[in-house]
Amino acid sequence: MAAKFMQMTLTPAVQAAEDRYFGRHHVMADAPERDTLTDEETAFIAARDSFYVATTNADGWPYIQHRGGPPGFLKVLGPNQLGFADLKGNRQLLSTGNLDGDDRVALFLMDYPHRERLKLLGHARVLDAREHRDLADQLTPAPELRARIERLFLIDVVSFDWNCPQYITPRYTEAEIAEAVAPLKARIVELEAQVAGKR
Repeated sequence: MAAKFMQMTLTPAVQAAEDRYFGRHHVMADAPERDTLTDEETAFIAARDSFYVATTNADGWPYIQHRGGPPGFLKVLGPNQLGFADLKGNRQLLSTGNLDGDDRVALFLMDYPHRERLKLLGHARVLDAREHRDLADQLTPAPELRARIERLFLIDVVSFDWNCPQYITPRYTEAEIAEAVAPLKARIVELEAQVAGKR
């Protein structure tokens, strides 16, 4: 459990809820100013092909957006900084607009096959890719996508926490399923050849 994440999220209201339901509440003292990403978080982030990002609009409504791309499109730029390229999309710019009023974000990264999830809290800013070409090149998830980059998101990570695997239903990508069944398909071909040879 990362201390800063718990310190930031254990508000008096949360502690009161814990008292009500459990008869006591968590206390997190002496947390560092930031939780620094370790090699474990860095490797986990680099392997993801999607994540969810939450922002809040000027009226206080939360908005959660799914972001996807090739594995590693969310890049670790330093011990407390992430970045990703924002490609052409539906042109609503809800997250981008929300960040103009409140730069706080929450990211939720899932690994369904291994039943793991990583939560991050931080401050984000959006840059125009036309004005930051070198950074856009650095954040390009794949060469063929470079021309589609419009904006760049930089996230200063303040804290993170790992969740337990309870209630995470394993889900697999087409590529993961294909890899898992490839030996079975090869065995079927082999057996069919043996049966054909005996006819």
